[in-house]
Amino acid sequence: MFSVGTIPGGTPQSPEPGAASASFPSLAPVSGRGEAEEEEDNEQEPAEIYLCALWTSGYLGIAYYDTSDSTIHFMPDAPDHESLKLLQRVLDEINPRSVVTSAKQDENMTRFLGKLASQEHREPKRPEIVFLPSVDFGLEISKQRLLAGNYSFIPDSMTTTEKILFLSSIIPFDCLLTVRALGGLLKFLGRRRIGVELEDYNVSVPILGFKKFVLTHLVSIDQDTYSVLQIFKSESHPSVYKVASGLKEGLSLFGILNRCHCKWGQKLLRLWFTRPTHDLGELNSRLDVIQFFLLPQNLDMAQMLHRLLGHIKNVPLILKRMKLSHTKVSDWQVLYKTVYSALGLRDACRSLPQSIQLFQDIAQEFSDDLYHIASLIGKVVDFEGSLAENRFTVLPNIDPEIDEKKRRLMGLPSFLTEVARKELENLDSRIPSCSVIYIPLIGFLLCIPRLPFMVEASDFEIEGLDFMFLSEEKLHYRSARTKELDALLGDLHCDIRDQETLLMYQLQCQVLARAAVLTRVLDLASRLDVLLALASAARDYGYSRPRYSPQLLGVRILNGRHPLMELCARTFVPNSAECGGDKGRIKVITGPNSSGKSIYLKQVAKAVNNATKQSLVLIDEFGKGTNTVDGLALLAAVLRHWLALGPMCPHIFVATNFLSLVQLQLLPQGPLVQYLGLAKGFRAGSRDIDDTLSPCISFKTMETCEDGDDLVFFYQVCEGIANASHASYTAAQAGLPGNLIARGKEVSDLIRSGKPIKPVKELLKEKQMENCQTLVDKFLKLDLEDPSLDLDIFMSQEVLPAATGIL
Repeated sequence: MFSVGTIPGGTPQSPEPGAASASFPSLAPVSGRGEAEEEEDNEQEPAEIYLCALWTSGYLGIAYYDTSDSTIHFMPDAPDHESLKLLQRVLDEINPRSVVTSAKQDENMTRFLGKLASQEHREPKRPEIVFLPSVDFGLEISKQRLLAGNYSFIPDSMTTTEKILFLSSIIPFDCLLTVRALGGLLKFLGRRRIGVELEDYNVSVPILGFKKFVLTHLVSIDQDTYSVLQIFKSESHPSVYKVASGLKEGLSLFGILNRCHCKWGQKLLRLWFTRPTHDLGELNSRLDVIQFFLLPQNLDMAQMLHRLLGHIKNVPLILKRMKLSHTKVSDWQVLYKTVYSALGLRDACRSLPQSIQLFQDIAQEFSDDLYHIASLIGKVVDFEGSLAENRFTVLPNIDPEIDEKKRRLMGLPSFLTEVARKELENLDSRIPSCSVIYIPLIGFLLCIPRLPFMVEASDFEIEGLDFMFLSEEKLHYRSARTKELDALLGDLHCDIRDQETLLMYQLQCQVLARAAVLTRVLDLASRLDVLLALASAARDYGYSRPRYSPQLLGVRILNGRHPLMELCARTFVPNSAECGGDKGRIKVITGPNSSGKSIYLKQVAKAVNNATKQSLVLIDEFGKGTNTVDGLALLAAVLRHWLALGPMCPHIFVATNFLSLVQLQLLPQGPLVQYLGLAKGFRAGSRDIDDTLSPCISFKTMETCEDGDDLVFFYQVCEGIANASHASYTAAQAGLPGNLIARGKEVSDLIRSGKPIKPVKELLKEKQMENCQTLVDKFLKLDLEDPSLDLDIFMSQEVLPAATGIL
C-alpha cells in the first residue's frame, strides 16, 4: 500500500520503499546481497536422472534427462554383451531415479531389469522400472517427437528445414536405437511432466540442450576398487543442519584434489574420476595445462583465473527458470556476474599461448554474444531498484512510457496532499484530518480516522462518499475526486509492473536465444577450473607429470608416494615399481604385518588400472578369513590360471603372508615366471630364492631389521622373500598381553613342528576348580524334603555333564 498525501493536522505519510526507484547504469551489479544469499538462491533440489534404455541384437541405445542442467544426454548405439555390462556401468555411474524401457523386450533385458528391481540394498537406492508400450518407441514417431520439440536453444526465426538440419548436426539420426530411446524418453518426460508438475499444461518440460557421451577409451574400475583405494569416501556431515541432507567427502583422493572454485568444476572432476580415460591425446592436453600453471611465472595468472571462476554460477538453473518464467531478481545479478567473468576469462586466455588447446577454445568460443548479453542486462536491469522492490525493474530511459508513469507515481504524494486538503473542506467539521492514498489493484481512496461516535456500521456512512472498508481504526471511502483520479491516472503501479514484466520477457528471449554459448562457457570454464585445481594440488604436494608412451606396455614408477598416506604419516618412504614386457608379470610381495605391503599396492594402483592384457591386478589379504590351506590353494590356483594365459597374462601384484607359496613351489615353471630376488646376500628378513623356479614371477619384500627384541620397519621394497610374518611383534605393538603372545608363539612352533598342541596346565586346573565349585553349589541348593525332587533327573542333567568337564 502506498500512502501518498495528508492535510495539516494529520500525520504525513511517505511512500513505501520502492514506491519510486532511482537507478543508474554501471558495469558491475550493485552488491545489495551477500555471496551466501546468492548461493542460497541458486541452490536447487538434488539432481534427478531419468534414463531410457533399449537393447536389441547386441546393441544398446541410451538417453537420459538430468534435472540439474535440464539437458538430455545420449550415447550413440554401442555394442553390449548379453550380460549388459555396459548398461550396468552406466547405471552405477549416474544412479537414475527411473529406468524407462519398452514393454516388449528381449529376454536378456527382462532378466537384467528383474535383477535390478530386486536389489533392495542397492546404494543409494534402486531405480523405478517403467515400461511403456512398444509403440512409443517406434522409429518414425520418435523422429517426429524430436523434430517437433520446443527447444529454447533453437532460434524462433529458423524455418522447419533449418531446424531439421540443426538437430541433425547434434543428434545421430543414423543410430536407430538411440533415436528410439530419445523418443521414448521424451514421451516419458511429457507424461510425467518432470519439473513442471504444477505448471499449466501448455508449459513443456524445459530442455536446454542435447549432449553426447561415450564410454570408449575409458578405464574400467569397479565400485569396490573406488572404495578400497579411497578415491571417494563419504562421511556423515558434522553439521546438525546438514545431517539429513546428505554426506560430505572424507579423506580421499578426490577430497584432497578438489580445489575447484565453481560447483560445475567439482562435478566435472568427479566425472573424470568415474570415467578415467586412456586416450593419450586427451591426457596430454590436460597435462599441458597443468604443467603451464605449475611454472612460477604463471602463478599470478592462475590465481586471477581462479578468482574469475568463482563467479561462474549455476547457469542451467537460471536458464531453466527463464524458460518457465520463474526468474528471480538474484538470477539477473548472478547471470550478469557470470557473463562478465566469462569475458574476463576470454581476455586472459587470449594473452596465453594458443598452442594449448584449452586456451585457444576459450579465446575463440567465448564469442561476442557474451558481451551482448552482459550489455543488455547492464543497460536494462535496475539492480538496486529490483532488490528494493523484490521484482524486476528497469533503468530510466529504457521505455519513455514507463518513465512517465514512474514520474507520475513519484509525484503523487505532493499532488494528493492538495487533493486531501480540498476533500477536507467538504467533510464534517468533526473530522480533524484525512488523507488520500493509493493501493495497487484497488485505486485511490479517501482515508479518515475513526471517531468516537462511529460505533456501528451505520455510523460509517457519510453523505457523498462510498464506504469501502475499515482497517487499523481508519475508514476508507471512494469520493468523486478519487473516482476521477482512477479514471485519469489509472492503476499506475500495476501498469508499470506489467510493462516491466514485458521487457523482462523480451530480455529473457534474447538470453535464451544465446543459451548455446552460455552452455559452452560452463563446459570450458569447468574444465579450466578442474585443471587449475589439479595444478594447485600438484604444486603443494610436489607431484610430477607422468609420461605416456604407446610403446611401453606397462608402468614405471620412480619413488612413488601414496597421496593420502603421506599426509597422515610423520615420515613416508617412497617406493619404485616397474612392470612391463614379458618378464615379471606376477610380483609377489611378502613381509611382516604392518610393514607397508597394502600401501605399496595402492600407490601402484594410482598409476595404472586397465582391463586387458595390459591391465593391473592387485591382490591383498587373499584367503583371509578361511582355512590357511584352503586360502593358500586358492591363491596358487588363481596365479596358475593367469600364468596359463601366456602372453595375455595381466600385470599382477600380490601381497601375502603365505610364505608356503614359495617354500612348497606351488607355482609352475615357464617363460612367464621370473624371480627378481638377489642371488645371495639378502638384507635381514629375506632369504635366497630357489633357482629352479622360472623367471617371470618376481618376489619382493618389505625391508626390516631386527634390533634386539625390536623389529624396525623401513617401509622400503627390496628384492627377496620374508622368512616370517613377525605377527607376535605386531601383536605386541597393538597392546596384546605378553602371556597371550607367548602362548601364540608356543602354539605356532608346535604347529610348524607337527607336534600335538596341549592345553596350558594352569589354565586347565583353574577351569576344573570353577566347574567343581559350580557342582558343589548345585548340591547345596537341593531340598531333599521336596516331594517333587527327582534325583535321577538331577544326576543325568546336572551332575554327569559337569563331571565330564571336570574329568
